Amino acid sequence: MTRSPRTRRTPVNLSESISRQLNMYAIAAGAAGVGMLALAQPAEGKIVYHQAHRVIGPNSKYNLDLNHDGITDFTLWAATFKSFDGRGGNIGIVIPAGNAARGYLRSTTFLGPFNLASALRAGTKVQGGQRFLDKSAEMALSFYTTVRTYVAIGPWLNVKNRYLGLRFVVDGQTHYGWARLNVNCKTHSECSGLLTGYAYETIPGKGIIAGATQSSDDTEKNMEQPNPAALTVPTPKPAMLGALAMGAPGLSIWRRKETSLDGQ
Repeated sequence: MTRSPRTRRTPVNLSESISRQLNMYAIAAGAAGVGMLALAQPAEGKIVYHQAHRVIGPNSKYNLDLNHDGITDFTLWAATFKSFDGRGGNIGIVIPAGNAARGYLRSTTFLGPFNLASALRAGTKVQGGQRFLDKSAEMALSFYTTVRTYVAIGPWLNVKNRYLGLRFVVDGQTHYGWARLNVNCKTHSECSGLLTGYAYETIPGKGIIAGATQSSDDTEKNMEQPNPAALTVPTPKPAMLGALAMGAPGLSIWRRKETSLDGQ
């Protein structure tokens, strides 16, 4: 079998101007490819963390500005009150319109529905698709009756290093953050809080892990390890808000049928 002879390819000499244009096209194409590659890279977030030591004592409040833009994002408050058969104290959070806090709606037989802010543990994710409250919420409440009976309720009752999961709006975009507190409700019906730190995620819509101080998948490495002054008192037995609303007569009902209101 006779093979056909191969055709010899003769190199083509390009003019200097054409070669220069081809080189420019190659450089431009390479630059465009690098630009597209850069655009394809996922954006890395940044968590802005602030350490704090702010006491929210009885009958006081603190305006929390998570991103320090001069706008109050949430207000932490503590108050005392009196009724015909005793006195009490509580602590809670005011949530401005457009913002929200992790929490849940709880109902009682006598008082009806009310909002409780969740006391999250370190490592809990705060993100979209979860239960949030867009109004004021209770954190803890204590009551001391004239018959010397002490009742207290709420997920934040005498806890240390728990976290509020927060959602707030900056320039029309949603951000997530957290605030770490200790809460103390004394037997003489006063509640107070200690804000020890807070943080938020700078990327809109991106969730944050309670206690994380920098963006990373390595949660344990970047978890804040706080050591604030302990607020320790004996943990009282929780009671129904309905019994509290009824005063001393309601306490006998509570003794027959307890309802625990520990935080989620």
